[in-house]
Formats: sequence, structure tokens, C-alpha cells
Amino acid sequence: MKSSISIRHVRRIYKDSDGNMVEALKNVSLDIKPGEFISIIGPSGCGKTTLLRLIAGLDKPQEGKLYIDDAPITGADPSRGYVFQQGSLFPWLSVRNNIAYGLKARRLYHKKKENISNYIDLVGLKGFEKSFPHQISGGMAQRVAIARALINEPKALLLDEPMGALDSFTRADLQDKILQLWKRDGTTMVLVTHDIDEAIYLSDRIVIMTPRPGKISKIIEVDLPRPRQRGSVAFLEMRRQILEFFELAQANPQPEYNI
Repeated sequence: MKSSISIRHVRRIYKDSDGNMVEALKNVSLDIKPGEFISIIGPSGCGKTTLLRLIAGLDKPQEGKLYIDDAPITGADPSRGYVFQQGSLFPWLSVRNNIAYGLKARRLYHKKKENISNYIDLVGLKGFEKSFPHQISGGMAQRVAIARALINEPKALLLDEPMGALDSFTRADLQDKILQLWKRDGTTMVLVTHDIDEAIYLSDRIVIMTPRPGKISKIIEVDLPRPRQRGSVAFLEMRRQILEFFELAQANPQPEYNI
């Protein structure tokens, strides 16, 4: 199950804690193909998470439109799963009940409860069904959050730095798990990350954003064959090129880039 996402000339302004008006995004346009894996990178405060929240329907722009399968995005919907940076699990619920929460909220639990065990197996948490969030590691908690989003069978999965706080070994393991799920279901995925290696390893395309106000500075096609080798010459060369452009984009913001 997969969806196309279209972003058209989006602008988002908000008021900060001091009462100042901040332009987070300016004239952002992007087309994401069904089943595509997109990563969004850029300096802190450039509007990456703001853009993801707009796609999720958790926020609205002052200007521009967002569409999923040509239908306007007007609010949150289970067809767009969202995984937060810290997982945001319910601490009073077990692993199984955290994953089941969305089904219960939509009154689909009795119809689809057999899927819960399948997703627990898929994310590698068999044996931890009855554990509570404080009893499992950060990597496990993120797997629970991903399973909780995927059990609703979303057309798009939005990932807001879900691996940012993990150690390198856990991070690499979770990256591979996300790729397995993506290949299995073909779900359209949009990842916000600060990690260039992560973006190269996972993505079909990488969207580079400028400092605030966030604009799309460049879109890079990642044409490396899968499975990708992080230490390969081609991987390291792409990393070098992106780092060079990324540093240039921060020093001298590029013209707006629409696609």
C-alpha cells in the first residue's frame, strides 16, 4: 500500500516563545512518488519537522497546499503514520497494548487483533509483548512505535528522527529493520534526519533544506545499488559531495528549488 504526496508552494509562519514571528518554511514544493523513500536533511531549525507535521496533517500552512493521492491534506489521518523522535509510547501500556492502541481507537481491534503478533515478529520484539516501556531499551521502544504506526496499514510513514538518540549499533540495526518493512510493504516513507550516512543508506532521494526560512536547496538522487555498503567508494564519494554542498548551502543559501 503506497501513496503519492504533493507539496505546493507551502509557507509556514509561527510565533516563538518570545512572541516573535518566525518564518519556518518558504515556498516549499516537492513531489514524492508512490513507494518512494525520501530523506530530508538540513541544519537545526530549518523546518524539517515542521514540513513533516504538515504532511501528517498535524499542522496547517499559511500559504500553499499539500495533497496525498491528489486529495488535499486537511488534518491527521491513519493513512499517514507518524513516528516521533522519542517514540512517545504510553508508559502504562505493555508493548502489545501500545501497538494495539490505534486499532482500539478506531474500533478495529477485534477485526485485526491477529495482526498484532505479526508486527511484533516483524520488528523483532517476540518475547517482549508483556513488557512495559521502562523495561525495554530505546531501540526496542522505537520498534514498538514503528509497529504501532504500521499496524494501521498507512499509505505513508513519516519518521521524525526516530534513530537520533540511539547508539550506532542499535541505529544500524533499526535502519535495516525499516528497510525490510519498506521492501515488504512498499509504503511511501519520508524520513527527517541529521545523519547524512543514514540518508544515503536508506533513501531513493535526499532533500537538502536551507537554514531558516527553510527552502529546498537541492534534491539528490541516490542511485547506489541495494543493499548498500557504507564503506564502499561510491557511498563515501556521495557522502563527500553532500557534505560539500551542505556546507555551501549553510554558508550561501541557494536559489529556491522546486520539483
